[in-house]
Amino acid sequence: MAEEVRRTRLGRWKMIAVLLVCAAPVIASYFTYYVIRPEGRRNFGELIDPQRPLPEHAGTGLDGKTVNLGELKGQWLLVSVGSGNCQDACVQQLYLQRQLREGLGKDKDRLDRVWLVNDAQTVSPELLPGLKEATVLRVSQAELDRWLVPAAGHALSEHLYVVDPLGNLMLRFPANLDVATAAKAKRDLERLMRASNSWDQAGR
Repeated sequence: MAEEVRRTRLGRWKMIAVLLVCAAPVIASYFTYYVIRPEGRRNFGELIDPQRPLPEHAGTGLDGKTVNLGELKGQWLLVSVGSGNCQDACVQQLYLQRQLREGLGKDKDRLDRVWLVNDAQTVSPELLPGLKEATVLRVSQAELDRWLVPAAGHALSEHLYVVDPLGNLMLRFPANLDVATAAKAKRDLERLMRASNSWDQAGR
């Protein structure tokens, strides 16, 4: 009996050690990004604490195919939320989301754009060319409310969110980005790419 207890404890410690080894690169990149930084530097995005993992919830693509949100892990994700009836502010956000990814240059393939449509409204055909390289999924507003965290006084759709390759929501950019503030968001993304360069590669 004592030997069985000892083996069980040893097995648990081994499992914890494996989990720590797997998580160590991400922890190190966060530490580099948020702790080891030049004095006086300020991050534009706000760290989500505690982190929130991608929900094991099915979304529906524009082609009708079902995709589990958990399957999106393995890449950095830049996430936006909006109605299929995408109006001016939504169009602006999708444009900036695309520009932020393109602005990463050689690192852009390490980050995927994700647009989560929170209703059943038809997506305008005019938007489709700009969404060719993005993942577009319909997800219920109730599910999004359980996962994403807007700033006080703002709606989910006013932010861009960053999810790490382990599938954790970890950063939220301030509401209603414009061209000027998007440049600050770009600097944050560049820092994340540099901090994770030693362990993160493009592709799942």
